[in-house]
Amino acid sequence: MTACKFCAFYAAPKDTKKGWSRDLDDILRRCAETVELGGTQIMFQGGHHPDYGVEYYEEHFAAIKKAFPQLVIHSLGASEIDHMARISGVSAEEAIRRIHAAGLDSFAGAGAELLPARPRKAIAPLKESGERWLEIMETAHNLGVESTVTMLMGTGETNAERIEHLRMIREVQDRTGGFRAFIPYTYQPENNHLKGRTQATMFEYLRMIAIARIYLDNVAHIQGSWLTTGKEIGQLSLHYGADDLGSVMLEENVVSSAGAKHRSNRQELIDLIRTAGRVPAQRGTTYEHLVIHDDPANDPVDDRVASHISSTAIDGGTAHPELKLIPAS
Repeated sequence: MTACKFCAFYAAPKDTKKGWSRDLDDILRRCAETVELGGTQIMFQGGHHPDYGVEYYEEHFAAIKKAFPQLVIHSLGASEIDHMARISGVSAEEAIRRIHAAGLDSFAGAGAELLPARPRKAIAPLKESGERWLEIMETAHNLGVESTVTMLMGTGETNAERIEHLRMIREVQDRTGGFRAFIPYTYQPENNHLKGRTQATMFEYLRMIAIARIYLDNVAHIQGSWLTTGKEIGQLSLHYGADDLGSVMLEENVVSSAGAKHRSNRQELIDLIRTAGRVPAQRGTTYEHLVIHDDPANDPVDDRVASHISSTAIDGGTAHPELKLIPAS
């Protein structure tokens, strides 16, 4: 419905060959896999489906919470809220209240892209404005639903526009305190309309991590995106201001569709953090420490906890991969 120029995940509403959605049984099976592997969070994210209003998300979140109350539902963003509210004919505030009551615990920062008007209109002309995105997030924060916030780098924006993006975030954060983490990531050039005309360098990315850590002094955490920049740059980001490398991600469909082929596993991430001179820890959604890996002798041995290529746009990927639950070592 938005046809963003940088997105390879988009499918036109009538494109039944490329477009797909999962039924509830499939979603619950994947939730079961997550719990089986010790996962604590699911991220429910997709395109703006022309038929899916608030009721769809209420049904799905309620079913997930009923079956797996231990899972944190960290999902959606302001763009999806704006869309589902319009489909259902309700306000964004009502949509947030309803899906929160149904089971949503936290909003992802997806859809922020670039908040300033010029670059946003250039890459996502059908999306809500940056001001509207922030307005919806502020509403969510005031209703007790915290979120993360992202930034897409490398689509032709200027350095001044990057700083303006940070300023707009900082202004809302001063009022709400609801952004728990800032997550910059880089544009991926495959299978989309921008076709790699511009990309951020790794130096620019690391510099942004450092600037964000200084400027966003009111945001507690900065996440380095190994998924889009690679594991080595993710590791380096820990020396530039990041204190988080995100998750293993058992399955990821969106940026992988645009060519992000980086995959990892739990032990590799532990090793990356440890060799960077930091103490690795598994965290929860709100950054509480669940397990601190301070002794290599006690590292987990379940080698099933690994990323899986699932995008239909990548060779060997599939929209419905089967996660093989092999016996633990």
